[in-house]
Amino acid sequence: MPFEGLDRRRVTQRPLSERENRAYIERDAVPIGAVPEDLSEQQRAIIRETAERMTAAREAGKPRMLAFGAHTIKNGLGPVLIHLIEEGWITHLATNGAGIIHDWEFAYQGESSEHVQENMEQGTFGLWEETGYFLNLALLVGAYEGLGYGESIGAMVEREGLTIPDEATLREAVVSGLDGDTARSAAAADLLGAVRAFELAPGALSIPHPFKRFGLQAAAFRLGVPFTGHPMIGHDILYLHPLNCCAAVGRAAERDFLTFAQGVRELDGGVYLSVGSAVMSPMIFEKALSMGQNLAFQDGAQIEDHFMVIVDLAKSHWDWSQGEPPEDNADYYLRYNKTFSRMGGSMRYLCSDNRDFLLGLLQALES
Repeated sequence: MPFEGLDRRRVTQRPLSERENRAYIERDAVPIGAVPEDLSEQQRAIIRETAERMTAAREAGKPRMLAFGAHTIKNGLGPVLIHLIEEGWITHLATNGAGIIHDWEFAYQGESSEHVQENMEQGTFGLWEETGYFLNLALLVGAYEGLGYGESIGAMVEREGLTIPDEATLREAVVSGLDGDTARSAAAADLLGAVRAFELAPGALSIPHPFKRFGLQAAAFRLGVPFTGHPMIGHDILYLHPLNCCAAVGRAAERDFLTFAQGVRELDGGVYLSVGSAVMSPMIFEKALSMGQNLAFQDGAQIEDHFMVIVDLAKSHWDWSQGEPPEDNADYYLRYNKTFSRMGGSMRYLCSDNRDFLLGLLQALES
């Protein structure tokens, strides 16, 4: 029976240069010396405690992981995050598919964040050629090369291009992998299909990124810091492009989840920061911690001395350091807080703008 889903080849893609944007990285980038605008003494106390735990974790060689939502990038905080990994304060970055896209668009053209409602009314929302083409191609090539999701994009930005294998090389990889590395065989088949369907020329494909200095994924790739992407199928605009191959997305994202899970497995004595991510961060953390605890128990150990700081804009009147509230308390339905409160260790909740928190944390770490 023929597949009757929507044919993306019929959807018109437009040049990214034609899109009006709301965020301009050279205008909106937050300098590392900027001052937080609105932090109460209670918030500053949590930040100081966080800085103390991060300092102790760094001295002990324990992970300092930061998971963040896309607005952290849209708000121009890339330079702050780059500084944190350059100085060794953060050992792992994780974000969702939208965070990946905004960071890449800033590095590629210095602009991001389209007018969703206006473009939806015109039938153009998300249908931008370069974003769909280059990100999907980077994931196809990255999956073939054995890279993760964020690593694939970071490599493309840092190298300012991609290398496309020729058909003979890909065919050989498909066949030889059938008796051994079947994952590489499948990744080669996906890339071979794209090479044929889009008539991709073999060799070096130059993709200039004039604003690479603002690219967080590029900086992480350059420094060897894990930057993991945790997408959901259909959630991001790269799925609107006909070059999209969800098998390649899945291969790269699987690698990233397992990299993330390994970091969580080693988190005893470490710090986990969840900034503006109400869905992705708590969901992947609890699954990763479950596997980590399972392995720890097998070794007669337990992950129990991890410090978690959750930052979001929703107000909470519950002291989450005391565990979760009863079901008749409205705060019980702050799902991400409830999830983290069940993860053992120590948890703090900070109702704050991501800009103020990260700048305040940077000041506390370097004071």
